[in-house]
Amino acid sequence: MTHFIEIRQMTGEDVETVYRVFAEHKINKPKEYVMSCWEENVTGERITLLAFYQGGFAGSLHLLSASDYPYFYQNGIPEINDFNVIPPLRKLGIGNALMDAVEQLAFEKYGIVGIGVGLYDSYGSAQRLYAKRGYIPDGRGVMYRLEPVIPGSEVPADDDLNLFFTKVQGGWAKRFEHRAGCP
Repeated sequence: MTHFIEIRQMTGEDVETVYRVFAEHKINKPKEYVMSCWEENVTGERITLLAFYQGGFAGSLHLLSASDYPYFYQNGIPEINDFNVIPPLRKLGIGNALMDAVEQLAFEKYGIVGIGVGLYDSYGSAQRLYAKRGYIPDGRGVMYRLEPVIPGSEVPADDDLNLFFTKVQGGWAKRFEHRAGCP
């Protein structure tokens, strides 16, 4: 099925298509946001990858060179951000194709990549995808608006409640060796 999927970096000509297709599928991405993403591609702050399925726009994700999440920022970990596949085109391998491409870019430059995911049920598919791909929690617990959730506190279960994960080039065994100081 993957021979119908094309992944490429966003161009300025894609802004209108991305905005229009997301709007048609009730994925809230204002045109100003899509344009801002393109401008950050030009400056190198972000890389936006687009997926096309049978020639039509099917989804996107971004690689932020400097994450807003403090732990990633302080440790130079780029973040996969704002990952969307058009709902009727899910379960066709498009998400995995996007992840393959962004991981390749991140590993070539950084050797590691991070990602955050929401905690309520509509994020279930993403949670499973990241686990299957070898992402592991960063060990800092649940975050709300990028700040640690204090035990006993109450926070809304909304899009700002996240758990962050990382993946190291070579997988978890390589990460363990690095952390344990193994040769």
